Amino acid sequence: MDWLTKLPVIGPWVARLMRTHAWRAYETLDRAHWSRLAAAITFLSFLALFPLITVAAAVGAALLSDEQLDRIEEKIGEQVPGISDQLNIGALVDNAGTVGIVAGALLLFTGISWIGSMRECLRAVWGLDDIEGNPVLLKGKDAIVLVGLGGVALASLAASWLGSTAVGWSAEHLGVSEGGAGGVLLQAGGVLVGVVADFLILLYVLSLLPGVEPPRKELVVASLMGAVGFELLKLLLGGYMKGVAAKSMYGAFGVPVALLLWINLTAKLLLFCAAWTAAASPGKDGAPAATGEDGDSGSGSGEGPGSGGASGSGGSGSTLLRPGHGDAPPPRPAASGG
Repeated sequence: MDWLTKLPVIGPWVARLMRTHAWRAYETLDRAHWSRLAAAITFLSFLALFPLITVAAAVGAALLSDEQLDRIEEKIGEQVPGISDQLNIGALVDNAGTVGIVAGALLLFTGISWIGSMRECLRAVWGLDDIEGNPVLLKGKDAIVLVGLGGVALASLAASWLGSTAVGWSAEHLGVSEGGAGGVLLQAGGVLVGVVADFLILLYVLSLLPGVEPPRKELVVASLMGAVGFELLKLLLGGYMKGVAAKSMYGAFGVPVALLLWINLTAKLLLFCAAWTAAASPGKDGAPAATGEDGDSGSGSGEGPGSGGASGSGGSGSTLLRPGHGDAPPPRPAASGG
């Protein structure tokens, strides 16, 4: 795209764009073939979603009341818009004892595979090879990472739930109208709590999962961008999934296809955040690496006219070597006469 920088009107703007950190992040993604990586993340995430819901229903059937299960169904609808209408939590709870163990084993298997694939995709963005070693130990480490990520996700969901509950309680007890300025502020507060929860998850995913140490500033910026982008995706795609994909005219394929689209966009957002941190590391920020060109140019400057004077003034070693290379003194006059 260098030819765009030579255009008369938009050339300077394109040149300025190509010097930004966002453009370097895009180049990092392009080298890593991010569309393929996002497709892999989307497929495995979609497979792991349904065992996760089944295990959650089995745990909820044993520990929670009907009212709390209804709240969980509502929160699932908020986090994954459009799926709550197609999801029968009651049926899952009724059959949780039968399918809970099978779903738990399937979730563990798919979850470990998901963690391994996520790590490989994020390391591919960094330009790093896959981690080699004992496959059993690697699966064990992936299981530990899965538990840690699940703990962070549960903590963030709990924070989001507490924040939205506090917003609803405040609106109810303070008499704030949902359509007024106060209601808008309370809703913005709920979104802000969700951003904080997503921010904590991305801090974990962008650093500990791929096993890298990105610059702290770029890690915070990337996590914040990802958290805000994830909330925007939920808001923008929620209307589509509820108003379009959930219509009966699309049959049974509407919600799954829309959910795949939502997961794919989320995966691309995650990869862009990873590329943002990778582009800030040494050797990936677009600056030329040290290749010895300065030394080559310095040695090449001695070639051509005037090189003898330069070498004589700046390099005494080369001057001292010249007498030893046959530079004999001029002949004496007595040798040519008689």
